Amino acid sequence: MISKILVTLFALTLFVGGLVSVSAQQDEDVRGAFLSSRPKTTNANAPRRRRPPRRTSTSSSSSTANSNVANANNKFANGNTSANRNSSMTAPTEAIGLGYTLYLRDVNGRAVRVEPTREFHNGDRIRISLEPNIDGYLYVFHTEGDGAPEMIFPDSRLEGGDNWIAAHVPIDVPSTVETDERLRWFQFYGNPATEHLFVVVTREPLSEVPIEDALVGFCTANKDKCPWHPTVDVWTRIQQAAKADVKIVTSVTAGQAQTEKEQTATTRGLGLDQTAPQPSVIRMSASTTAPVLVTVLDLVHK
Repeated sequence: MISKILVTLFALTLFVGGLVSVSAQQDEDVRGAFLSSRPKTTNANAPRRRRPPRRTSTSSSSSTANSNVANANNKFANGNTSANRNSSMTAPTEAIGLGYTLYLRDVNGRAVRVEPTREFHNGDRIRISLEPNIDGYLYVFHTEGDGAPEMIFPDSRLEGGDNWIAAHVPIDVPSTVETDERLRWFQFYGNPATEHLFVVVTREPLSEVPIEDALVGFCTANKDKCPWHPTVDVWTRIQQAAKADVKIVTSVTAGQAQTEKEQTATTRGLGLDQTAPQPSVIRMSASTTAPVLVTVLDLVHK
């Protein structure tokens, strides 16, 4: 009887060990795929990376622009569309990935890495550094508890509402280029609650979501309605996309201060190279053709 128990325990140990080994290999595969797409070196003298020329009119009333946005919306709503299946020459081959790191402002004013799962208290100031692995578009929505969502990025006050992003060029939310130090951080205050941040990375602009001139125009004419609030349909699609299969890998980086290389890359629009610290969390879509990746951060305020 004892020998059978020992054999069973040994087999179970081998099985669990095998699962751990497979999981570790999957983590390394995700980490490797994300970090290896970074440039090998960074040219500190390179100019800030700019978005390519727009392919459509900047006018929100342009039929061409509306048509392109509608196509992007179809991809967002339906995942693998017939267009993707029938256009293998132009179909994406790289899954959307996002690396993110949460920074806390310490007593000396430095940005120090912290675990996203930690509890925050009144007076704490944080910012999030986001690093996509593709050229695309970034949106950040915020909700408090079960409250209504609002779009906090793009912002009509920052670079004309532009939300184009370049692969491996980090962007801080809130922006570190704000002239007012207080605007460079989210600050916790008031009653305890759970703050939800929905970080959306897309290959094409989202339908029905104003950006650039359309966002500036809306906020200029409707100051009391900005930040912009998504419609029920838009928000439903974002929440559905947040349920898609993703691969996740985390690293133990808490306590590390933001490096000069990371600060320079963020403020100058340079790509992080392979020698730069890796993000605290890397999330990658399980599908190489998925048009959108949604990452939800739950920030607990006690």
